[in-house]
Amino acid sequence: MKAKTPKQSRATLTEIVLPNDTNNLNNLMGGRLLHWMDIAAAITAHRHCNRTCVTASVNNVSFEHPIPRGSIVTLEANISRAFSSSMEIFIDVWIEDTLSGEKTKCNEAIYTFVAVDTKGKPSKVAEVIPETSLEKKRFDGALRRRQLSLILAGKLKADDATELKALFTQK
Repeated sequence: MKAKTPKQSRATLTEIVLPNDTNNLNNLMGGRLLHWMDIAAAITAHRHCNRTCVTASVNNVSFEHPIPRGSIVTLEANISRAFSSSMEIFIDVWIEDTLSGEKTKCNEAIYTFVAVDTKGKPSKVAEVIPETSLEKKRFDGALRRRQLSLILAGKLKADDATELKALFTQK
């Protein structure tokens, strides 16, 4: 299994916020954005491992700015790190000013996907080779985020979370 860079599996989706996508304040509904994020992340995960992938968790979602009706929304999903069968995917969400074309980051999320075989059993995935400084930063933080998620799910004891412990212990 050959390692891949994040750009090899990147997915970019662009949508326009229509009236049916909005809430009573004429902003994009959070659930619709989560749906778009899930699609972008699923495509990235699939491209990384060339297998069926399922959403394992939504680890973090940040709704920084409302997205008004009529906005052009671009979602960029990038794999940050792969583990045995799971992959952490970052989704950055941008809105585009329809007059100036200027793009503003308004939201982000972190999803975890698991690759599965034809019987639905977890399947090995290729490693990730980060290239840019942002990719390296996200790659380095992925193990800590994974350990925290496993602790919260009761699947890892805090004493075994070596990466997390290193943040709090002085050398």
